[in-house]
Amino acid sequence: MKKSHPLRRIVLAGAATVSGIVLLLTLKPSSDPAAASAEGTPQGQQSVAPQGSGGVQAGNGGDQTLTGDVVKTDYGNVQVRITMSGGKITSAAAIEAPSGGRSTEVSTNSVPKLNQAAIQTGSADIDAVSGATYTSGGYKKSLQSALDKAGSSSATGGGTGGTSGGGSADASGSTGGSTGGGSTQAKTLTGTAVETDYGTVQVRITVAGGKITKAEAVKSPSGGRSSQISGDAVPKLNQAAVAAGSADIDAVSGATYTSGGYKESLQSALDQAGG
Repeated sequence: MKKSHPLRRIVLAGAATVSGIVLLLTLKPSSDPAAASAEGTPQGQQSVAPQGSGGVQAGNGGDQTLTGDVVKTDYGNVQVRITMSGGKITSAAAIEAPSGGRSTEVSTNSVPKLNQAAIQTGSADIDAVSGATYTSGGYKKSLQSALDKAGSSSATGGGTGGTSGGGSADASGSTGGSTGGGSTQAKTLTGTAVETDYGTVQVRITVAGGKITKAEAVKSPSGGRSSQISGDAVPKLNQAAVAAGSADIDAVSGATYTSGGYKESLQSALDQAGG
């Protein structure tokens, strides 16, 4: 058969076509596109963390941790640290307490009770633990100083905190809506230090809208029997000052000198406010 014969060209063309088809079949991908897509789906889901799974986030106001002053007692130092949230004490702990010998036993028994009382009352107006008078007195003073820091922070920062977290002398809730500033803006005033036969008394007050919203004794007689008297009398005097709105308050029984010094210092603070 001649090379140029038409039938020869047809046979060669058919053979080339069959070879091409075979080659295409051998090059077909072994993986199925649908299977590949199915495998990719869960991988994409795993790479995206569910919303809200990143742990607890701080609220609008957040928590506030405050450490009170170190208070010296006849048996050792007492210092309290609190955590506040939304104007309330959510945690209380004594980071310093009397220790050694009998003091360790007393602290171990009393401190947890004092911590619990601070959280429950939300103030320093808590009862002394029986058998731990000095530790209780020191705890209350340090707790009050921590609360005072929360109060001053609230007063300067304004904000949405509502109550400032003050202790027994805090008129809680009465000035909670003072977010607008203006004439109701709180002022903190410290009276003169008054010397008594048993020690110095000095009072600090917060005034808002012409009323005493908070009162505290930043100094009071301490040491020995004086610490016990102050621990009992000062919270009552603080409360009386807020309730009366003036220095015309009754002396606490058994604390005549402390009461007299308190009233004098309170009046000097009121004089600064023009009251």
